[in-house]
Amino acid sequence: MPHLYRAILFGISALLAAQALASDISPERKQELETLIYQDCGSCHGMTLRGGLGPALPRERMSAYSTDGLAGLILQGIPGTAMPGWKGLLSEQEARWIAEHLQNDNPLEH
Repeated sequence: MPHLYRAILFGISALLAAQALASDISPERKQELETLIYQDCGSCHGMTLRGGLGPALPRERMSAYSTDGLAGLILQGIPGTAMPGWKGLLSEQEARWIAEHLQNDNPLEH
């Protein structure tokens, strides 16, 4: 039973740490990241993210990934495809914010 409590405590701590990281991004930077989603991601995925050279980015597709997995994909890109890595322009925290934004506040639903 002590292992269960430790696992629950670890899970809660990880969740709180992830939320704290996401809240460290300024409102101005969040606006810039949202613009990046439409302009830069949209250059391949369509300006409304409904598809283009790259596939559409609806919530159900984005939610098939874990948030960390999607953030990693954003940072590293997909080798052998036109999907570039954004590691030189985005921090891990910013990539995670974009991943969470696509999973929870997807612009296709507005």
